[in-house]
Amino acid sequence: MSFKPGQWALQMGIAIDQLANVTVSILWGGSGGWADETLSSRIYRSARDGKRIGLFLMPPVDVVFGFFQGVPDHCKNAYLKERNRANLPPEFREVA
Repeated sequence: MSFKPGQWALQMGIAIDQLANVTVSILWGGSGGWADETLSSRIYRSARDGKRIGLFLMPPVDVVFGFFQGVPDHCKNAYLKERNRANLPPEFREVA
């Protein structure tokens, strides 16, 4: 299966985002830097769980990325995409 135009850039962005999530895990006390999770999803989880860093970062991330992507609640949407396995290859999305 080949990528459609622009899909390569999207996949690179997601990969860089996931690398950033693992890299900055020290800010979360060195825990929870899952390789398959985006930073936005992790920010949402942190805010949902009442952690200060998530509560601090979620509003500006939502505004910036929400503006460029044209959707509100960017971090929550990123979390839901992770829950739905939307960033995985299609054959990995179905769970037996």
